[in-house]
Amino acid sequence: MRSLGGRTVDLLVVGGGIIGAGIARDAALRGLEVALVEQADFGSGTTSRPTRLIHGGLRYLELFDFALVRSDMREREILLRIASHLVFPLPFLLPLYRPTFLYQLKLRLGMQLYDLLSLDKSLPKRQHLDRAAALAAEPSLEPDGLVGAWRFYDAQVPLVERLVVENLVDASAHGAFVLNHARVTDFLREDDRIVGARVRDTIGGRDVEIRARFTVVATGPWLDRTIAPLRKRSDPLLRLTKGVHIVTRHAVEHAHVLFAKSDGRLFFVVPWLDATIVGTTDTDYTGDPGEVAATEEDVRYLQDEARRAFPSAPFDEIHFTWAGVRALVREEGVSEGEVSRKHALFDHAARESLEGILSVVGGKITAYRAIAEEVVDTASRRLSRYAPSRSAEEALPGARPADLAARPGDLTLDAA
Repeated sequence: MRSLGGRTVDLLVVGGGIIGAGIARDAALRGLEVALVEQADFGSGTTSRPTRLIHGGLRYLELFDFALVRSDMREREILLRIASHLVFPLPFLLPLYRPTFLYQLKLRLGMQLYDLLSLDKSLPKRQHLDRAAALAAEPSLEPDGLVGAWRFYDAQVPLVERLVVENLVDASAHGAFVLNHARVTDFLREDDRIVGARVRDTIGGRDVEIRARFTVVATGPWLDRTIAPLRKRSDPLLRLTKGVHIVTRHAVEHAHVLFAKSDGRLFFVVPWLDATIVGTTDTDYTGDPGEVAATEEDVRYLQDEARRAFPSAPFDEIHFTWAGVRALVREEGVSEGEVSRKHALFDHAARESLEGILSVVGGKITAYRAIAEEVVDTASRRLSRYAPSRSAEEALPGARPADLAARPGDLTLDAA
């Protein structure tokens, strides 16, 4: 932190989750001088608690959000290329239980659209399986009423924490300063412009002022709290929802898209390392994002639904759980599951006449690189330092040929 005292960087990024890390990397690759500060460990918030999928989102087709699906499909391909050591193809099954003709038609059209919106994909095309083939692919599926399944491919990032670290390693290699356990205690303001932040080393107790020509806030579910002192209005930008996952013994060979029998919610059962992830729940949350936790009710709900879908699979032994808080663009009048997963950029200059700062509202792992590119496009234009993004072409450090050659064997839950 001492090296930053008294100097002015081009871009200060507040928040060291996947989106903040992506912003730091994208900006550093363009030649901007960057500093990133994170109040805890890098990637320790919402980033570390997802379903660990890189996917287009089949359910967004049902909402006719074709642009979002297409964008996420494009990002999936980019990540399979630039992070080939961390992002892997993942086969999915969507089982069919006595579907109506209308539902079958709707699903067939949805699968065709899913393929059409990813014409440039490297993954295999969809495949319809009859009942026997579906049970051969996943013997523990509930057989009663099963008539077949759709098999399609998306991707998985088993160690999303590594994805964060490698973005930061690459940012640092291109000159960025990246600091964890560095909490913003106040923003530096000159008239109607933010010119940096006062930052506290939460381990050593030292305070330093980091001056910046432009500041980006990417603190996920902490956003409203982070920028509250800057805003003229008190209305929140976020709608927070809690998502719980349970991790059990290895139970399935494919990832599965399922609908809960008890309430119709969509959930996933996904092979992960040598274990299985079941999740997620989706309920409104109003507490401190740092104190979110799974309840007995959450765990029982997921365990019961997994048992219904796979009666003979070993879901009795739960290794552990995790709970995270989604930061969604605020939307009223709809249920938690219907809130859009699109992100937004809150332009403080346009909305509240405060120059020199931009806030990222919402966002998900699949789209992190595209969000980062959009943010740095905006920031670099404000700085009159525009240069095209290189983050879609430049491989992450561990995906370069020499690193891939030295890649270890398959990871287990204990090794991870």
